[in-house]
Amino acid sequence: MSSLIEQAAERLEQLRQAGAEMPPAPPAASQAVSAIQQPISESQQAIPSSRSVEINLEALAAAGIVSPQSPRSQIADQFRVIKRPLINNAMGKGPSVITHGNLIMVTSALAGEGKTFTAVNLAMSIATELDYTVMMVDADVARPSVMKVLGLPEGPGLLDLVLDDSSDMSSMLLKTNIDKLTILPAGTPHPRATELLASDAMIRLLDEIANRYPDRIIVFDSPPLLLTTEARVLASHMGQVVVVVQAGRTLQSEVRHALATIEACPVKLMLLNQARTLSQEGYGYGYGYGPGMGSRPDYPRRQVKS
Repeated sequence: MSSLIEQAAERLEQLRQAGAEMPPAPPAASQAVSAIQQPISESQQAIPSSRSVEINLEALAAAGIVSPQSPRSQIADQFRVIKRPLINNAMGKGPSVITHGNLIMVTSALAGEGKTFTAVNLAMSIATELDYTVMMVDADVARPSVMKVLGLPEGPGLLDLVLDDSSDMSSMLLKTNIDKLTILPAGTPHPRATELLASDAMIRLLDEIANRYPDRIIVFDSPPLLLTTEARVLASHMGQVVVVVQAGRTLQSEVRHALATIEACPVKLMLLNQARTLSQEGYGYGYGYGPGMGSRPDYPRRQVKS
């Protein structure tokens, strides 16, 4: 087709040189010829979009993780209780309006207390809500484990966005087969991860994440508070922090120390993992909740049986 157009253009030029009067080409025709002759512009190139991934929901259920398709269970009921005050705070329905209330960090004092398991279950439980969506961010950049728990491959994510704030976040988000759940991986490991999380670029990214969609709640799985400094830096930008404590294992002094590192966070919820219920029939989650809990570790005001 291009050769026919070129031949026609040459013939027109020959007629003009011979003195023949030629009517001006209609604007639409000129634009069509220009579009064919010119290369594709940047605006016409493919726009980055979220990648789609498939989570094995049966494998998650076998591991004790809830999902919107799961039948009602005791652990699902536990997280219904746990998520409700967090959602209310996130949506400005709590006792007071909280800056970045929809940014929820899940952490622990030490490793192995169940923070990632809790973070994934919390995100899955929020994804069952009719009115809200949830983004799960793997912010444990030193030892990322969210993708492993979900059975998904690692890829670019949080650290890559902070390193290059001109990157398109949509191209790094993973759209899952759970309708209201998207995932942002930890990204490419970096030796100065702490400095990156404390940078102005990180603050701008968190502002964008918090404000882009009013119905979105963001759950961060972060490192333990007493083992790294990344979690303390991240907590300073969060509206709510959930501290997971394994019952019968973590010392009260360690819990107090961990809570003291996040005093500035307006809302702290302490979740007691594997707490024996009053009826001694099993283990479950308990929680203590309230704004400004300070450094005193409140014991769960409510026990939820598993």
